[in-house]
Amino acid sequence: MKLNEIFYSLQGEGLWTGTPAVFVRTAGCNLACRFCDTDYSYKFDASVDEVIARIEHAGQGCRFVVLTGGEPTLQRESEVLIRRMLELGYEVHIESNGTTFIELPPAVWLTVSPKERLDARMAARANEVKLIVDRRVPEEWLSSPWSPDAVIWLQPEGNNASNIALAVEAALANPTRYRLSIQTHKVIGVR
Repeated sequence: MKLNEIFYSLQGEGLWTGTPAVFVRTAGCNLACRFCDTDYSYKFDASVDEVIARIEHAGQGCRFVVLTGGEPTLQRESEVLIRRMLELGYEVHIESNGTTFIELPPAVWLTVSPKERLDARMAARANEVKLIVDRRVPEEWLSSPWSPDAVIWLQPEGNNASNIALAVEAALANPTRYRLSIQTHKVIGVR
């Protein structure tokens, strides 16, 4: 696998905010979002077994793993890694832009954050949706075929005050549709 980093921290976004997790950040992305705040550049290669060994070492016993990027669905080995982690008893979450479909076991939690385009199968499979509020609420994604149980989060880009105000206003105006997700890890100063 082509990777950027593997590290242990707290999930800072969405429903699982505050949960200790090992993050496996894959290298590369198929989008070039102007507001992207993630270094997903290529740093090293590792086999699936090496990734699992690094997860075990970094996580100090933590069984909660977040596969993120870049875009983790672009890596062919991601599906093998996911199956192996589930076999080993890990709770597996994936954060994806939703452009590339991969078959995911039901036990995998999928967060989709659409940007430019979206594969309808990924939308239908999503457990939660993260819409980035950057000077506007991206309402064009609401007509996507999201799973009826998917939680839709409004996440202010960069925790910027004006983006927060827009997200709060939209959440209050649509209390059954939206929730607010602040990048908590940035507020408390962890990765």
